Amino acid sequence: MPRDSTAQFAGSMVGDGEFRRDRRAVGVAFALIGAAAVVGVILLAFGTRMILSAPPLSADVHPHVGAASPVALVLGWAGFRYGPDVARRLPWRRLLLLGYAASVAWTSALALIDGWQRGWAGRLATPDEYLPTASAITDPGAFVRTFTDHILDFRPGSFATHVSSHPPLATLVFWALDHLGLPGGGWAGLLVVLVGSSAGIAVAVTISVCGSADAARTAFPFLIFFPGAIWIGVSADGLFAGIAAWSIALAVVGVRRGRFGGSLLAIIGGILFGLTGYLSYGLILTGLVLGAALALGLSGRVSDLFRWPLVAVGAAAVAGGMTTAGFNWFQGVSLLTGRYYQGVAAQRPYAYFVWANLAALAVSAGPAVAAGLARAVPSVLRRRRGGSDTFVPAVLACAALLAVLIADVTGLSKAETERIWLPFAIWLVAATALLPPKSAKYLLGVQVAVALLVNHFLLTHW
Repeated sequence: MPRDSTAQFAGSMVGDGEFRRDRRAVGVAFALIGAAAVVGVILLAFGTRMILSAPPLSADVHPHVGAASPVALVLGWAGFRYGPDVARRLPWRRLLLLGYAASVAWTSALALIDGWQRGWAGRLATPDEYLPTASAITDPGAFVRTFTDHILDFRPGSFATHVSSHPPLATLVFWALDHLGLPGGGWAGLLVVLVGSSAGIAVAVTISVCGSADAARTAFPFLIFFPGAIWIGVSADGLFAGIAAWSIALAVVGVRRGRFGGSLLAIIGGILFGLTGYLSYGLILTGLVLGAALALGLSGRVSDLFRWPLVAVGAAAVAGGMTTAGFNWFQGVSLLTGRYYQGVAAQRPYAYFVWANLAALAVSAGPAVAAGLARAVPSVLRRRRGGSDTFVPAVLACAALLAVLIADVTGLSKAETERIWLPFAIWLVAATALLPPKSAKYLLGVQVAVALLVNHFLLTHW
């Protein structure tokens, strides 16, 4: 056999071997999802109360199509067919703009498959959600000062489920929107979609700024056509995901950039990180991703280290402001634990959800992430720095994975993690940057198919 033919054959064999390995990892993800579904149904049949009808997801089995179904199908096909090539060729700034527009369109189309009222305008306006409480606030200062008095259930004036389960800032966002003259679920949904759809852009910016521009382009289609977009549009956790992602991106850009502009961005990133912790208690764990990103973003200049404290200053300013306003974050966390076990947590078995939560996450992040993580974890453990283009997204994804595992073992999230863990899931998608071209093309199609199938066969509660 000629030398060129031998090399081509050997390369093909290596490529096929990698492809089979990626398929096995995806197969494990699907097996986990299937096992969680089967065991969940068996538990329900034997009378276990889980307040779920389609475990491990918070949804009802309800095959349906909507007016936006053709739009979602066309967008998904276009992303699969053209996404990788566009991501490779388009100038970076134009790619970010196009990607954001595509993400907004994808998220909106998935939400509107369920119809305008059910899929968009009504989601944040149900009795358990934020809008009814937000619209009733007449004194935001008093709301913050007395917030912890209303967290526990079965008392006069106890807050609704989602309001009590988060710090007061989550509700105040929607109060502010209402007082800006944009009331109701339609405007609230638009805010969530616009901010949440930008999370993938923030992840791509972070990967690129940390020195892995090619990796950012490889992961880009996966970040845009993210199955978790089902839950970004329109749950408040999508809003949290966007703010958390930009806190990390801006902090890294600020630390890397010199002079006044960089310092300002570092402070803004810190402020956003502080806000993240006062939107959802568990998102303090995104600090693991922030720390990893800042370490990866160091350029070797001593001045970078001097801008790190500016991120902490921004975060501390938010914490100080909320504490001065009368809200004790630690007391809120303690009372939330009590509230959680007054309700669903007492009925949902930890032994099931400690692993079924990961199955729900596998749906939200997408099975392709399993193939990426199967490459990322060994890369980080062996400290393979030879190719920073793969090491950077590997570290970011592993930091997000560690955050997820910590959140999981606490038992403070039993079910609904397809929504609750969106701020971590979008960083897990960074691992797809490690996929070779053959696997990436195939697995992008899997991601799109999962999103479309879930959204058309299940009626998600968020």
